[in-house]
Amino acid sequence: MKSKKKPEILAGERPPRKRQFSKYKKPRFKRQESWRYKRVKENWRRPRGKDSKMRKKVKGWPRSPEAGYRSPKEIRELHPSGYTEVRVQTVEDVNRVDPKTQAIRIAHTVGAKKRVEISARAEERGIHILNPRKVKELEEVEEEEAKEEKGQKEEIKEEEGEETE
Repeated sequence: MKSKKKPEILAGERPPRKRQFSKYKKPRFKRQESWRYKRVKENWRRPRGKDSKMRKKVKGWPRSPEAGYRSPKEIRELHPSGYTEVRVQTVEDVNRVDPKTQAIRIAHTVGAKKRVEISARAEERGIHILNPRKVKELEEVEEEEAKEEKGQKEEIKEEEGEETE
């Protein structure tokens, strides 16, 4: 009888390749009786009943999460893309990122101007961005702001003109 060996994870490989080895067959754990009642959602909850067949692990009942289903240690904290996530708030934070093993996630509090700068710097260094947004170039953003200010000034002048009549 042949022994089934899992492929070894090599340290020198590209990060996206590592993630594929963890995709062994793992069941989608369902909440007990969720298939029977509409009011019970499928989201996992631990079975706690005294006579619960699922808690007792009776044959024919769905599997429960156990330690054996855990993913390998090397890939446990990785993003599905295979990179390690790093949260970025400033352009200086981008300089501390290793483009080979890390990818950045721009914090949601970062505004449009700084987001453009961060994404431009990341593109220069070849860093993968996990939450890219289609943000217009900095010049276009400034032009739009200038147009809005002009529009507001014109509205104020029109209102003043109406009040004097």
